[in-house]
Amino acid sequence: MTEKLSNLLDVEKLDQNLFRSRQHVENYRKVLFGGQVLGQALMAATRTVEDRLPHSLHAYFLRPGSSELPVIYYVDPIRDGGSFTTRRVVARQRGRAIFNMSASFQIQEPGFDHQSAMPSGAIPAPETLKNTQQLAEEAGLKDAARNQRRYMIDFRPVDPQGYFGADVREPSCMFWFRMEGEISDNPVEHRCALSYASDLALLGTSIQPHPISLFDANLMPASLDHAMWFHRDFRVDDWLLYVTDSPSASGARGFCRGQIYTREGVLVASVCQEGLIRRID
Repeated sequence: MTEKLSNLLDVEKLDQNLFRSRQHVENYRKVLFGGQVLGQALMAATRTVEDRLPHSLHAYFLRPGSSELPVIYYVDPIRDGGSFTTRRVVARQRGRAIFNMSASFQIQEPGFDHQSAMPSGAIPAPETLKNTQQLAEEAGLKDAARNQRRYMIDFRPVDPQGYFGADVREPSCMFWFRMEGEISDNPVEHRCALSYASDLALLGTSIQPHPISLFDANLMPASLDHAMWFHRDFRVDDWLLYVTDSPSASGARGFCRGQIYTREGVLVASVCQEGLIRRID
């Protein structure tokens, strides 16, 4: 694979607080992948902050973006405090806002520490599972298989039958994933890459209680908003377990939650997302 996720997430500085994407994920639908905008927007914000790591972000996807055009990111330096820094990022294409995000950064400091445990029971090791590209190829979904390869994330569902299938299931699932290729030791890059990966497969959890696949031609799925909290340090080139559930779907929207653990059971991030799951038949 010649592409590198670290190259995709890199943004070019055009002016003070103004950045532009250098690369994009190709998509047969020509729609910009939401995780790409998340990761690049967070990278643009971090370029305006020194000696602090992002601990949370809250974002809205306003319009569909084009995967054939660069994205312009304007960073508004809202606040630089003693312990916390706040940035607002607006992403634009063709002069119109397609996305906005608020991100908060914090100095490193000690404090209370606890976490929820990784789900109990036997969880298959990632090495024993097939990735989503292999599963798509076996299901005869050639376009989906090409897309999975382009994401540059090795994504392996613990329940292989549930990812591309339309069978009714409980609204919860688990995925192992890790970034393909090389990445530096800079924790900023790992957090931007994790925000990119966090948009993969999460919305599909809200589809599972219904007899339809996320890849069905009669379904219009789209991320509407996305929130994320970084709890502890990690590496995205090591295996991480994404544990997701969907407590509600209504009004053509699915609400999903996710927790991300290291292989050793350390909780490194939490995610919430609401997305459009509209039937168009």
